[in-house]
Amino acid sequence: MAAESIAMLPWTISSSIPSDHRLLPRGALCVSQSHSSAAPSRNCVVARYSSTQSSLLFSKDSLRKCLRPLKALVASETLDVPTTPFTGDDKVGVLLLNLGGPETLDDVQPFLFNLFADPDIIRLPRLFRFLQKPLAQFISVLRAPKSKEGYASIGGGSPLRRITDAQAEELRKALWAKDVPAKVYVGMRYWHPFTEEAIEQIKRDGITKLVVLPLYPQFSISTSGSSLRLLESIFREDEYLVNMQHTVIPSWYQREGYITAMANLIEKELQSFDSPEKVMIFFSAHGVPLAYVEEAGDPYKAEMEECIDLIMEELEKRKITNAYTLAYQSRVGPVEWLKPYTDETIVELGQKGVKRLLAVPISFVSEHIETLEEIDVEYKELAMKSGIEIWGRVPALGCEATFISDLADAVIESLPYVGAMAVSNLEARQPLVPLGSVEELLAAYDSQRRELPAPVTVWEWGWTKSAETWNGRAAMLAVVVLLVLEVTTGEGFLHQWGILPIRR
Repeated sequence: MAAESIAMLPWTISSSIPSDHRLLPRGALCVSQSHSSAAPSRNCVVARYSSTQSSLLFSKDSLRKCLRPLKALVASETLDVPTTPFTGDDKVGVLLLNLGGPETLDDVQPFLFNLFADPDIIRLPRLFRFLQKPLAQFISVLRAPKSKEGYASIGGGSPLRRITDAQAEELRKALWAKDVPAKVYVGMRYWHPFTEEAIEQIKRDGITKLVVLPLYPQFSISTSGSSLRLLESIFREDEYLVNMQHTVIPSWYQREGYITAMANLIEKELQSFDSPEKVMIFFSAHGVPLAYVEEAGDPYKAEMEECIDLIMEELEKRKITNAYTLAYQSRVGPVEWLKPYTDETIVELGQKGVKRLLAVPISFVSEHIETLEEIDVEYKELAMKSGIEIWGRVPALGCEATFISDLADAVIESLPYVGAMAVSNLEARQPLVPLGSVEELLAAYDSQRRELPAPVTVWEWGWTKSAETWNGRAAMLAVVVLLVLEVTTGEGFLHQWGILPIRR
């Protein structure tokens, strides 16, 4: 399992997709709603998965009616927004948020440690929370050799930082070309430059207005939301940051420039096939645990499916009417994830006689191990074994000019709302998660600050239908017991290996 995919709350492989899973109907979203009054509810958009049906559908008008209370919650007051984005005395900064990844093979083990030390990735029972870091060290040491093989196969490290730095520089140039002399910073969740490092540089530069821009097109409490939680804790502890005005662009999947850029890449790759009209367009998105959507009200699934709908509408305008489908990759742990799964869908398409497949990594804007190794190698190999004869893959957006220019426009359009509780009405297409500050967005989508269901849960009392899950939990409990003995006695193989310090 690739480390980056675990962190993004993401992919693997299994079987059984309903036979009716095929195309996403134009003009509909795969999500159901649950509300009986106009009262704001963070569970207003709730997707329920049925084992007999791959998606539940209702209209966009219905969805927007459901989301109106949430927009009202964020836009708690109507403000007269200035027509100019900022005054001459303002120092504008843009903070790009991303996951991070090991740049060299030597970085793999410490990167994995940072990853598994996050309680949103591995959840220990409250009684054993003090073992989070020792357990993270233990798992990272065990997994590092296998993970290094994956990174070695793509050049010896993740290109994520290099690409994100390039995107930041191109965004800075685009903003200056549009008369906005902003500085652009990169903050990673699990590797350098860490978000904390970026914030320190922002303070040193004296930034007075900050636009926070997660490089995840669709909002999820597991990606953008996780970074917002971190920012909230950083902001709360620093007087400078408390007084610094900021706003967050939580998602931008609906923006015209992004949709156009994605359609351009798809159209270009289709032309490389001998019969472009016969190609199945296969959107593969990062998965999240089903409980995030059903229990925590994560809008990710709804945003992802609307994003696909908008891209296909744009392609249809170009007379491209290929069949298409959406699946979710990278599930880990014993919990259920969003379905259908990418690997199962590939097998099913091969069984149905699909011969030409164009993979579109829809939730990625940069190449990294999930695109270069998991999609390009693992899923391609699976496709060939499943009867698919011709495989293609759309590249990640990277520094594509239309995409970067549109990100710059998104930043500029958000500037009048920095420090204001207001929702931008500048775009005809509105995201399901509107503009707002860190506090406002968390109040709307994470109001109870509940612990999210972890994708890897270490022992949880209760019965399970899966013997594999039960055995896995028993094994992890044994690991916890061994760690307790190591910590309490000061003896054992972790001390012998130097992972834990030897008592003197």
